[in-house]
Amino acid sequence: MLDFGAVRLEFGTMIFQAIVFIVLLLIVGKFASKPIKEMFRQRQEHIENEIGAAEKARERAEKAVKEQKEALEKARDEAYQIVDNAKKQAESQGDKMLAEAKAQSERTLEEARAEIEREREKAVASLREQTAELSVMLASKIIEKELDKEQQTKEIDKFLEQAGDRL
Repeated sequence: MLDFGAVRLEFGTMIFQAIVFIVLLLIVGKFASKPIKEMFRQRQEHIENEIGAAEKARERAEKAVKEQKEALEKARDEAYQIVDNAKKQAESQGDKMLAEAKAQSERTLEEARAEIEREREKAVASLREQTAELSVMLASKIIEKELDKEQQTKEIDKFLEQAGDRL
């Protein structure tokens, strides 16, 4: 017997445990090795089948990609033809549209000039009205106060400053 403090080893128990372990290995080897080997064989077959299926799927995918490339090339050729036809039609209609746009631009320009003239006349009339109102207001303020010339000048400057804020 060996004593390591908390752990004690007895040779008889160790030999008995070794014998039990070897017997268990033999029993497992005799009864369990065939099912385990069969399971591994089935697993290997399954993996090989999956690899074969993956190869077939890859080949089908490559074929589909090739067909798609051919269809894409055909569609690209058709698109170029459509674009060429559209360019020709656009060129033939371009001059007509340009002339129509130019005429419309001229009409719009004339309408804008007329509108500007109307607005300018309105602004001038409004400015005249405001000037008249301001003149009347200035005259009434001057009349209200009889001031000497210096005070009158100050009053006029003050009034013009206030009138400038209103405009």
